[in-house]
Amino acid sequence: MKEVARHWRHPGVPGTDLLRARYVTHSFGRHTHSGYAIGVITGGLEAFDYRGDSHVAGHGAIVAIEPDRVHTGQAGDPDGWSYQMFYPAADVLAAVATEVTAQRGLPAFPAAVMDDPVTGMLLRAAHRAAHDERSPLAASGLLLQAFGTLVRRHAAGVRFRPPRPRPAQVRLVQEMLADRLVDPPSLEQLAEVAGMTQYALVRAFRAETGLPPHRWLVQQRVNKARALLDAGEPPALAAALAGFADQAHLSRQFKQFVGVPPGAYRAERLRKNVQEPAPART
Repeated sequence: MKEVARHWRHPGVPGTDLLRARYVTHSFGRHTHSGYAIGVITGGLEAFDYRGDSHVAGHGAIVAIEPDRVHTGQAGDPDGWSYQMFYPAADVLAAVATEVTAQRGLPAFPAAVMDDPVTGMLLRAAHRAAHDERSPLAASGLLLQAFGTLVRRHAAGVRFRPPRPRPAQVRLVQEMLADRLVDPPSLEQLAEVAGMTQYALVRAFRAETGLPPHRWLVQQRVNKARALLDAGEPPALAAALAGFADQAHLSRQFKQFVGVPPGAYRAERLRKNVQEPAPART
């Protein structure tokens, strides 16, 4: 069966991306999002690991992943799965939660998979409106209504979650890797600078970030390439500047994290920029 996917920006709600996809053999490796990942399964079964448990979401189920939580994603049966996903920045959902609950903070969702036809219907309607793109105002209103209903019915309260301080050794290793995406230090060099054995470093790094150092590095490279593609840079240059061996290497890793190839991702960004009218001069 053919796999199809589209990844684009919401036409009316800044800080929110969307994904509409059908996957069969594609899988997402262990990764995180800086914001939320919220969506509805529209066909088949998706399986994913999250918070130390394995989950399966079938047709009509709502999936909610909180920011910075490591998770995966793959087909739950041979026929694959299709879904409609929203990726709102944390402050987008926090603003909605403040209106709904009159409390400031980030909404927490204790259940990763929820059975709620009413909220699912609202999310699908909001996704259709954003896909159509003819009325950004309607798309924005439907999205905020759907998010408000989701928070009201399924969030276990709103709490302020300040960033948890990471051990100095892990912060140092993260800084070194982020500064040297193209030519990263070896694990031996990182361990020496951190004053730890290589095994102890990998264990501490994974305990704090949910990912081993090499996987964390790949995600930072993808994030850098994504920012370059957002700015209109071609995939080949994005691959080189982000530390990938070549464009094919970028394509393999980018799709595993984002769900679409870098060329398709960039084309949506460019198409959106062309459609936006230039500001009127006064």
